[in-house]
Amino acid sequence: MAARSLTATLALSFAGTTLAVFALVGSTLYFTLGREIRQQDDLDIVLIARHMRRLAGELHNAADVREHAPRLTSQVLGNSALTMEVLGADGALLVEHNTQSVADGKFPATPLASRLGAAQRITESDVREWHNLRDVPVRGLAADATLADGTPVTVVIARDMTDRWRVLDHYRERLYAYGFAGMLLAFGMSWLLVREALRPLRDMAVRAETVTVERLDTAIEVDGAPLELETLVKSLNAMLERLHGGFERMSQYTADLAHDMRTPLGNLRGATEVALARTRTVPEYEALLESNLEECARLSRMIENVIFLARAEHPQFMTTLAEFDAVEALAQIADYFEGLADEAGVRIRVTGEGRLRADRELFRRALSNLLANALRYTPRGGEITLSAVPKPTTFDVTVANPGAPIDAELLERIFDRFYRVDASRHSGPQAGGSAGLGLAIVRTIMTLHGGTARAESDAAGTRFMLSFARPGR
Repeated sequence: MAARSLTATLALSFAGTTLAVFALVGSTLYFTLGREIRQQDDLDIVLIARHMRRLAGELHNAADVREHAPRLTSQVLGNSALTMEVLGADGALLVEHNTQSVADGKFPATPLASRLGAAQRITESDVREWHNLRDVPVRGLAADATLADGTPVTVVIARDMTDRWRVLDHYRERLYAYGFAGMLLAFGMSWLLVREALRPLRDMAVRAETVTVERLDTAIEVDGAPLELETLVKSLNAMLERLHGGFERMSQYTADLAHDMRTPLGNLRGATEVALARTRTVPEYEALLESNLEECARLSRMIENVIFLARAEHPQFMTTLAEFDAVEALAQIADYFEGLADEAGVRIRVTGEGRLRADRELFRRALSNLLANALRYTPRGGEITLSAVPKPTTFDVTVANPGAPIDAELLERIFDRFYRVDASRHSGPQAGGSAGLGLAIVRTIMTLHGGTARAESDAAGTRFMLSFARPGR
């Protein structure tokens, strides 16, 4: 489908609107003018008929009517469009004026058939319209009158409307011409005005062309942008800022992933090269294979975590929510880590109450990551506390452990992918299992549940708190 020009579309819309307004106003004026003309002519015809009836009442008989014909015809003199006839009781023509040009010498039956009685009042509504033999439009009326001797006569007054219709025709043609010219003028002016009004959009397009992957931080700025475009400009800049942040995080994420994967791969390669340098004993080969297996497991966990994070960020990622006893679930997780806790010389205590609605598998994964992290940094002889506390609007689950405090400005960043508070802390096989993704997975799981994850740290230790929203509260 061919693209349409917004400028042309708006200009045509304005021109069409202008033409419609001209047509409406012009039609109103045209019909109003025609009605006013007819009303004025009808009023003249009525006044003449009334005057003729009054004059007829002053004449004694039909002979007197013929004798005073100039006096009667004077009522229509000065206007060549007016015609008059006075007919006797037997239909004989007593007086006539200008009937040849208007009525072709004889009025049709239309006005005579609807003529008014001598006692009826003559009004504008009594005027009729017809066409003569030459199809000329005529308006007029016929009314009976009574002479002084009681003789009835009929007065017929008519007006040729040709000049009136010619005026209306010329007026209509001018309306057409002016309307078409006005439409063209409106289209031209609208084109220029709309084009100028859309100039900020063209400037935005030019600025947008300068935005590349390497320059996502380029803001779209348009001088003199109208108020209607300010929201669009702000939205586009906000989108670019989000994209820039996303690309920055992706680049950092890729670099961190490559760095963390390089360590186990380097260990695998180095150990294998050393083993191949000379012939080894069977126990040495077995130790090498065990070491390589640990590094492979580390890579496998890292890849699994990366895949989980990628899937969790997909809009169609599904969670299966169910209600379960939170304390019972925490106890099961604590039992699972009991062996590792005994080796580290750490105790795990579970407290609290309440039932939680969440995805049970994701809940176990989040708590397992937090508990593994707590075991990693809890000194021997310490105690890790898992607690569940229902609140009015949230259900809070906390993992608390003693240990060195974390600086307040670093607490928020510890949930970032591959971020570690202290690089020296991630040595050892346990650290290798997280690869800096454990807390990032926790936050992602809480986001999927519509909850929050936060951390607190002081001299007493570090506390990770998961707040699940309670539906209907």
